[in-house]
Amino acid sequence: MSTYVAKPATVEKKWVLIDAEGLVVGRLAALIATRLKGKHKAIYTPHVDCGDNIVVINAEKVVFTGAKREDKVYYKHTGYPGGIKERTPRQILDSKHPERIVEKAVERMLARGPLHRQIMRNLRVYKGSEHPHTAQNPEKLDVAKLNRKNVRV
Repeated sequence: MSTYVAKPATVEKKWVLIDAEGLVVGRLAALIATRLKGKHKAIYTPHVDCGDNIVVINAEKVVFTGAKREDKVYYKHTGYPGGIKERTPRQILDSKHPERIVEKAVERMLARGPLHRQIMRNLRVYKGSEHPHTAQNPEKLDVAKLNRKNVRV
């Protein structure tokens, strides 16, 4: 018996809609990363983009557990001496682009490389409840029902 290897042309990609309102960031990002990679499918092949296209709405309404909203710190470096910058999740969520919290959380859960960049193109995150992908008829995935720890009230 030979091992099945999926070909990029034979992979069927679905569109999935996730409402992020009230969901815990880390658990949401882990679920999205798994679905983007395609690990939830029986035909999963590590070097092929087997995952679904995912649309996340209400990204500005995600929550953190504990005091992470105030205490957690994201660092970035400008490349210049003394150029380390830091921001808290509260600062990012209150800024112009709160969807970056979810994008970066998912991005950091995937291995780097050419496949990583291709997979990240399948993720679309919007801060409000409107999205331009209604023509693709995305099926709604209720993440809150999957596990009681996925949501904070």
